[in-house]
Amino acid sequence: MKVVALVSGGKDSCYAMMKCIQYGHQIVGVANLLPADDSVDELDSYMYQTVGHQIIVSYADCMGVPLFRRRIQGSTRHQKLSYQKTPGDEVEDMFILLNEVKKQIPSVTAVSSGAIASDYQRLRVESICSRLGLVSLAYLWKQDQSLLLQEMITNGIMAITVKVAAMGLDPAKHLGKEIAFLKPYLHKLKDLYGINVCGEGGEYETLTLDCPLFHNARIVLDEFQVILHSSDSIAPVGVLHPLKFHLEKKVSNSSSGNDKTDDLCCENLSSVSEVQGENPIECKAPYEPVPEVTDLIRVSSYKLQLSKTEKDNTFSMCCWLQDPSGPSAGLHEDLKLILRQIELQLAGCGLGWEHVLYIHLYISDMDQFTQANETYVRFITQDKCPFGVPSRSTIELPLVQAGLGRAYIEVLVANDQSKRVLHVQSISCWAPSCIGPYSQATLHKEILHMAGQLGLDPPTMTLCDGGSTAELEQALQNSEAIAECFKCSISTSAILFVVYCSKNIPLEERPKIHDKLDMFVKQLKLSHADKETKPEVLDPIFLYIVVPDLPKRALVEVKPILYVPETAETSEETSCELSSIVAPSSSSFLPADWHDSCIQKCVIHGKICSMVLSITSVVAMKICSDSMNADQSNGNHQSSLTESQIKRISRFCLYLLDKTVIENGFSWKDTMSLRLYIPQNLHVPLETISSLFEDAFKELDQMNDSAKVGGKPIFNLVPVLGAGRSAASTEDIITCELFARKS
Repeated sequence: MKVVALVSGGKDSCYAMMKCIQYGHQIVGVANLLPADDSVDELDSYMYQTVGHQIIVSYADCMGVPLFRRRIQGSTRHQKLSYQKTPGDEVEDMFILLNEVKKQIPSVTAVSSGAIASDYQRLRVESICSRLGLVSLAYLWKQDQSLLLQEMITNGIMAITVKVAAMGLDPAKHLGKEIAFLKPYLHKLKDLYGINVCGEGGEYETLTLDCPLFHNARIVLDEFQVILHSSDSIAPVGVLHPLKFHLEKKVSNSSSGNDKTDDLCCENLSSVSEVQGENPIECKAPYEPVPEVTDLIRVSSYKLQLSKTEKDNTFSMCCWLQDPSGPSAGLHEDLKLILRQIELQLAGCGLGWEHVLYIHLYISDMDQFTQANETYVRFITQDKCPFGVPSRSTIELPLVQAGLGRAYIEVLVANDQSKRVLHVQSISCWAPSCIGPYSQATLHKEILHMAGQLGLDPPTMTLCDGGSTAELEQALQNSEAIAECFKCSISTSAILFVVYCSKNIPLEERPKIHDKLDMFVKQLKLSHADKETKPEVLDPIFLYIVVPDLPKRALVEVKPILYVPETAETSEETSCELSSIVAPSSSSFLPADWHDSCIQKCVIHGKICSMVLSITSVVAMKICSDSMNADQSNGNHQSSLTESQIKRISRFCLYLLDKTVIENGFSWKDTMSLRLYIPQNLHVPLETISSLFEDAFKELDQMNDSAKVGGKPIFNLVPVLGAGRSAASTEDIITCELFARKS
């Protein structure tokens, strides 16, 4: 990509440019914001470093690229963490600056910044990039600061301190010193007082005088003045004010990587432009209104299906189109109708997209992923979700073969705004970016719902080589990076791992997938065991689902759900031996020893109950022993099941789910989601299966008055190619995934 780099003069923005080049990008310009008054060294700004701005003018000559500068007119007006366009705010000066860069260099597609730990700065850069249609590159984001400081020094960043403001740093002693010289002392201060060794807490600021990017010249600071801003005896604050400097020319001995200059509008590559003007009118993409109620006439040729769990404060809702009587209008139209219907259902509950925690986007053809995304973003926008956009998982399913149209949406909804969303849109070395209105993870009432993770190499956003197990390992590393942002780990806090496996995985590779997952989690647990604070370790459950395709033609996608307690108190993970609670018995089924082998569960006493029920062909034969031949017990005989046998299996599923739910102190009213995964080769219409399970719920309700289904089913039918508790054995006849939480 062609990149314009935001530079303050500090070590971080310069090293971020070096990382851009390392990952194959080209720096075609640099942009800098400075005070309106040249005599002012530092502004009262949370956004911009301006100390040493008098020297930044030399960067154009040093690097041989154009420099664009703007004097800051605005001030800090929008102080909330997530930024929204605010006239007069200092962030709008960045918009004006970068908008002019786009005009001057039309091929620019990305912006580099040196953000390491500041969400405040990162979110504002991402906001501006989103408005301008640019990609944010933040290759230093979430990197270990001790390692990062050493990398900068090792890779030739020669920077001096131009501001100090921390305990142990003395303006008279430490201003103007090189970071290589100060590094041991900074680590000592970290041990003594916990300072950030890269200065991310405002402890100090730097000015880069030389680095490998300075191909033409280095900067020599001849004279400077120390200005004391605060004489505080504990943490005095002082800045370095440059008085005189000059450039020392270098002998060119290598290509800068910036020789492709045909697209630059500036004849002089070392030009300096000062950007003036007011905030220009933004050029937005043409707006396509979402369909109104009157546009939903086409639904009459479909059977519009809805399901909704009955939990009051957190529930799941699902919508799909079934049995079209005419030719399909395509994925775009199907998805519009479904999203609009979900929107209407939310409005009927007094809610909106801002209340959605998680979205499962199921589509019929991954080749149309881009089209599906374009439709998706017309409904779910950051403007509609001021508290954070939902996390998301996108999967291709055999929808058309199952008679469900070309799109299928499931949403998890909360009726409050207590969610905490992690949405990093910048490309970095940390974890894959989420460019657009879907986030990496959403934490709500101690449950962390993580977006589906692919085996993407974060800095390049490309799938790693090495097949399914290599992709799985990278996806787990990405998941762990996200979990660490919530001070937890997938090895200790995971409740459930859902692993989507592409049908393109060779059969001989499938047994290795669970082994890789198990080994990764165990190794991660060992690393946490060495830490002083040992978190309570949960015993997660696993579900493997075979699907036709995944985004980017990935072979695996991992979707973890984690428990993140609000207090430091440890929460007991238990099999929940509540002997005083006895589940009502059904006359059709009697307890048997083999029942427990059908269920995986992870229960956090009084809080969370997650379970997966697998009905294999062997289990089905036991359930339907009166109507199935004994010779069916040795293989997959899904296609031979009759409707009456499926009916009995559906009753058994609800019997065992009900028994397990009640024995662990929960009820059906606690259910947040219930999915029934139905393999394509079952050859029983989904409508029939849905009716059988609805009838089974009604019978259960008549027996114990605990499973009222209301006007809609409380379960979602999900057609798949296969499912099971092992990647090597995904031949379940029916798989039930239930998640319940106490209010």
